[in-house]
Amino acid sequence: MTGTMPHPVEITPPADSGVGGPGLRHRLAERGVDSRLLLLVPALVFVLGLFVYPFLYGLGLSFQPTSGGSPFTEYQRFFTDPYQRDTIGKTLGLAVPVSLLNVLASVPIALRMRGRFRGKRLVTTLLVIPITLGTVLAAEGLLNFLGPTGWFNRILQGAGLTDHPVQLVNNYWGVFFSLVITGFPFAFLLILSYLSGIDPTLERAAATLGADRWARFRRITLPLLAPGLATTFCLTFVLAFSVFPSAILVGNPSGETRVISIAAYQAAYERYDYPSASAIAMIMGAVELVVIAVVMLWRSRLYTGSTGGKG
Repeated sequence: MTGTMPHPVEITPPADSGVGGPGLRHRLAERGVDSRLLLLVPALVFVLGLFVYPFLYGLGLSFQPTSGGSPFTEYQRFFTDPYQRDTIGKTLGLAVPVSLLNVLASVPIALRMRGRFRGKRLVTTLLVIPITLGTVLAAEGLLNFLGPTGWFNRILQGAGLTDHPVQLVNNYWGVFFSLVITGFPFAFLLILSYLSGIDPTLERAAATLGADRWARFRRITLPLLAPGLATTFCLTFVLAFSVFPSAILVGNPSGETRVISIAAYQAAYERYDYPSASAIAMIMGAVELVVIAVVMLWRSRLYTGSTGGKG
């Protein structure tokens, strides 16, 4: 039987078929670049519009002094004026001790709250209630409780412990107590979440080898908790460093609690010197970054591994 054999038909594989090497779409997908990234566009626009642009605008405005001169005139004016420069030390004097206290007080409480016991939910609720109060309501409560005619002073005077009211508001301590009350719940919840991510079998294994409670905490829990402690301190520090309402309501805004945020407010809305206010805001952010960098350096030296567990 004779006939003409048909010629083989060449089929060209599509670009993304994987024959002869993966296509561009597949190679991008392997790197996590696909159409799902479009879901990030609204968030990106939000961040650019509400954070990046205002920051860049304020940074540029700080280099445009109202009275003219060098672009660094406003920064030079701030650091050469003791009344303005001292606001950095006053703010750090509040933010650092408050952040340390909130973090250190949260650790033992969170350690105890990891276990199961009756009333755990009630205790947790009581510890985080101050989040719902707000700064103004907390300040009002401090004035009513710790003021010259408040309950605390009336109890002290009634018990004969003092003849004059103890000054605990409208000064440094009033702002300090306010920051502790409003900042502790955040620190406690963060520390508790990090502790829940540490595998408890590590401590049990150490206990079977003869390690006591303090040795287990110092050699196992604390190193694993170091990233959480650093992060919690940084977040609580930023919240405390930006203190403004408390410094006015229960502090002395023209004296010992004239923090750097008050200096920026006065420059912007009392003197209407927006370049000066922008420069103070940039200095405020720079100080926060320096402190955060120091804390992250300490964290990297203490521990470089992961926390493990489910955290």
